[in-house]
Amino acid sequence: MRYRYPEARILIFARAPEPGRVKTRLAPDLGEAAAAELQEELARHTLQMALDSRLAPVVLYCSPDTRHPFFREVAEAGVRLRAQTGRDLGARMQRAFAEVLPECDRAVLIGTDCPVMRAAYLQQAFRALEQSAVVVGPAEDGGYVLLGLRQRLAPLFTGIDWGSDRVMAQTRAALEQAETGWRELETLWDIDLYQDLQRWRRQEP
Repeated sequence: MRYRYPEARILIFARAPEPGRVKTRLAPDLGEAAAAELQEELARHTLQMALDSRLAPVVLYCSPDTRHPFFREVAEAGVRLRAQTGRDLGARMQRAFAEVLPECDRAVLIGTDCPVMRAAYLQQAFRALEQSAVVVGPAEDGGYVLLGLRQRLAPLFTGIDWGSDRVMAQTRAALEQAETGWRELETLWDIDLYQDLQRWRRQEP
């Protein structure tokens, strides 16, 4: 496949769609089985968007490992798999960037909870990394939906209250402390709560 940025990488963090282990804040409204089905739907949606963009090779970072049948199906379709490793989200992201940056000139990491993200958003991130060392896509809930790096930057992954509404503010503070220039993209929103899911369903074509 020909890519617009063949020396870059798109990293996607995804959890195995196991009932009771994913979308736990949605499970009271949907049920555990339906929440797991939603997790798989969102993962497929995100993967398809990234693959169809043909911007850069995709690496799927799987949790807790790569053995779930969904991940094996993805691998058979030609997507490269790696397992997420680390004690918390920051450590897992830091390790993922450490693994791929030696083999590419820039990498953009996203999750699977932001189905409103489009290929144009990823392209904006790659373009931003032509001028800046870091690009971030803020989320409405105070976190972020995208992080792109040209080089490893450890301060971005420590001292952050992952899962809180302070993640983006703490990330900005870490960038300022490290005296690192960065770009911010348009603020998007992700699916954490039932009202987020309803919002997305209303927007679907």
